[in-house]
Amino acid sequence: MTEELTKSQVAMEMEDKYGAHNYHPLPVVLSKGKGVYVWDTEGKQYFDFLSAYSAVNQGHCHPKIVSALQQQAETLTLTSRAFYNDTLGEYEKYMCEYFGFEKVLPMNTGAEAVETAIKLSRKWAYEKKGIAENAAKIIVCENNFHGRTTTIISFSNDEDARKNFGPYTEGFIKIPYNDIDALNEALKEDNVAALLIEPIQGEAGVFVPDEGFLTEASEACKKANVLFVADEVQTGVARTGQLLACDHENVKPDMLILGKALSGGAYPVSAVLANNDIMEVIKPGQHGSTFGGNPLAAKVAVAALNVIKDEKLAENAQKLGVIFRDRMNKFITKNDLVTTVRGKGLLNAIIINDSPDSSTAWNICMQLKENGLLAKPTHGNIIRFAPPLVMNETQLHECCDIIEKTIEEYK
Repeated sequence: MTEELTKSQVAMEMEDKYGAHNYHPLPVVLSKGKGVYVWDTEGKQYFDFLSAYSAVNQGHCHPKIVSALQQQAETLTLTSRAFYNDTLGEYEKYMCEYFGFEKVLPMNTGAEAVETAIKLSRKWAYEKKGIAENAAKIIVCENNFHGRTTTIISFSNDEDARKNFGPYTEGFIKIPYNDIDALNEALKEDNVAALLIEPIQGEAGVFVPDEGFLTEASEACKKANVLFVADEVQTGVARTGQLLACDHENVKPDMLILGKALSGGAYPVSAVLANNDIMEVIKPGQHGSTFGGNPLAAKVAVAALNVIKDEKLAENAQKLGVIFRDRMNKFITKNDLVTTVRGKGLLNAIIINDSPDSSTAWNICMQLKENGLLAKPTHGNIIRFAPPLVMNETQLHECCDIIEKTIEEYK
């Protein structure tokens, strides 16, 4: 007699049979979320310590965001940009005032927003800086993660993302991250249009640059008449304890890329912000998106950003991040399996004392799941911890207890 499958097993087998195998999920099937918690199809509750890669900063199914989504969904969802609608202008004004820029270009996904910033940088270089057409170069950093489009993987050094997807797009100079000397050398090259950089490299394992690096990088770009473009898709919207990770050093990028938590995880919303002298190079027909800036996205994003401000989530991330790293740093003095704790705000990682080829981090995440906490490894021996910013101190300590217990018991 065949053993009856659980709901979770049925769901996983269906994905395996009918879906492309472009992800390797932790084997848990989620069916409900509220605040810092998610539940699987069998009803087991977990702390979410990934927040959909920092898209759910405001917590799962925040009532104010859900309400905005429901109300607008019943009124008007999409007009395309062939016509004006009564929500987009209000959203654009709100975004510009919220983040301190003169113009915003709305898109849907983080990768689309990065592609938009690349196009803007090149067009600005040709039309404002005077670089010869097709000659512009953009400086990027090793171990970057800006998405997986053909252009973006062209300057990635992640072989899983790159191999057998060529030929690759030219026009990028790759330098080590957090290396001001390398940046200064690259800025001496001819035809440099922009520096595209993550203020903290999230996917690479939460690499935080040296204090002062972003300031020096921004000043070097200004001196060379090169755009400083900050990809804050993962680090922005309060995740690191400030509204933007650049705010830790009071750095104002020439161009800001946002996504993920811009909608609180309720809808795909991304954006590129810049001042008029950059944004005015884009004319009708030169860039766009059918869904970019749609009424539903506009209302959801405004609600999501209001939650960040009203609930002081940046301040909460800053406070809880200090507590988390303090606990983890004390813990690793008594446990030799973890070598390093690093991060800012509630974007943190622990490094397992093992090689990137080891399965230890994955196995620990599997055991964390059994103990009621969901996290995911990156680059083999690194576990990223990024809970929703609505978490409170009591919940954080409960999560730290789970993490410490799991690692102590790991064999």
